[in-house]
Amino acid sequence: MNRPHDTHRPCPLWRRLAALVYDLLAVVAIVMVVGLLSQLATGGHLVATGARTAIAWWYQPLQGLVVGAYFVISWLRGGQTLGMRPWRIRLVAADGGKLRPAQALRRVVVAALPLLLLGLAPWLGLRGAVWAVLVGWAAWFAPALFDRRRRALHDVAAATELRRIA
Repeated sequence: MNRPHDTHRPCPLWRRLAALVYDLLAVVAIVMVVGLLSQLATGGHLVATGARTAIAWWYQPLQGLVVGAYFVISWLRGGQTLGMRPWRIRLVAADGGKLRPAQALRRVVVAALPLLLLGLAPWLGLRGAVWAVLVGWAAWFAPALFDRRRRALHDVAAATELRRIA
C-alpha cells in the first residue's frame, strides 16, 4: 500500500548517488563506534602488530553485519536511510507495497557483492582492488541509466525500486 505522499516517479540515478554520499557519513560514524567498542572489548589488542600486522578475524564480519543492519533496519522502518530523507526518496517493493525483510536483506547483500573484489588486493595491490570495487559498483548502478523504473542491479534482484516523494 502506498503512503499518501508517495508518487510513482522513479528516482533518478544522480539523486540516489547523492543520498548514498550522505549515507557514507553515517556509515563512517557507525564504523568508528564499532571500532572503538571493539578496541575497548579487546583491551586495545584488536590489531596485532609485529613482523606481520593482523586484525582479529571477527572484526571485519562484525563491521559488515552492523553496516548491513543499518541499511536493512532503516529500509524496513519507513523505507528511508538518513541519506534518503533530505533527497526525498523512499525504497518500496516493486509493486509499490511495503518492503519485506527478505527483500531488504537480499538488496543489501547484492549491493555489497562488489566488496568481494577487495580480495584481489594481493594480486592488484590495494589501489587496484579499490578501483575494481568502484568499477563493480558502476556496473551495479549502470542499469539505472536505462531502466524505465531507474532500478539498479540490486533493485532488480530484490524486486524493489526507489521513488521520489512529492
